[in-house]
Amino acid sequence: MPDRTLALLSVSDKTGIEFLARGLSDLGFEILSTGGTAKALSSAGIPITKVSDYTGFPEIMDGRVKTLHPKIHGGILARDIADHNSDLKKIGGRLISLVAVNLYPFERTASIPSSTLFDLVEQTDVGGPCMLRASAKNFERVTVICDPKDYENLLWHLARGPQVPLDLRFELALKAFAHTAAYDAAIVRILSEFDVHTGRRQGGAK
Repeated sequence: MPDRTLALLSVSDKTGIEFLARGLSDLGFEILSTGGTAKALSSAGIPITKVSDYTGFPEIMDGRVKTLHPKIHGGILARDIADHNSDLKKIGGRLISLVAVNLYPFERTASIPSSTLFDLVEQTDVGGPCMLRASAKNFERVTVICDPKDYENLLWHLARGPQVPLDLRFELALKAFAHTAAYDAAIVRILSEFDVHTGRRQGGAK
């Protein structure tokens, strides 16, 4: 299968993910996936390859480390040029041309009155923002998508040509950068409300 048809799907909000994955599969994409996303897609009968099987390394530390691997980030960040392709070949990697990621529900967890600082720490996504930023940086070759509302339009374009148009890739990249920026801003704003010693909100909140 041509390397241009490798996609990585790893989402917290699974709205429409079966629709996207099935559409990509029907268009000839091979799908890499992780954790709950992989389980949901497999249960729906959609063929996927687990990221852990692709990298040769298991998910570890209760899922804290899943996608932080050179075969993933090299596959996303590589330009389609000889030197980069040579580096990928050395590690057994492939070009990843499409990345669908959305982030842990940090603000939703923060809205629960009983949430502690340490609950929120576990909802602070690391791998997701890394993949979004890497994909957005390489919009020249990679399509990044972080909003389920964009799935249908993406599939429409892919059904009509081998590549997503450059202007749409750029638009989606800017949306991904905005998504990670808003996410980080929310983390700073909300974590600053907590006492690090008690793990509770300051000002007497329980």
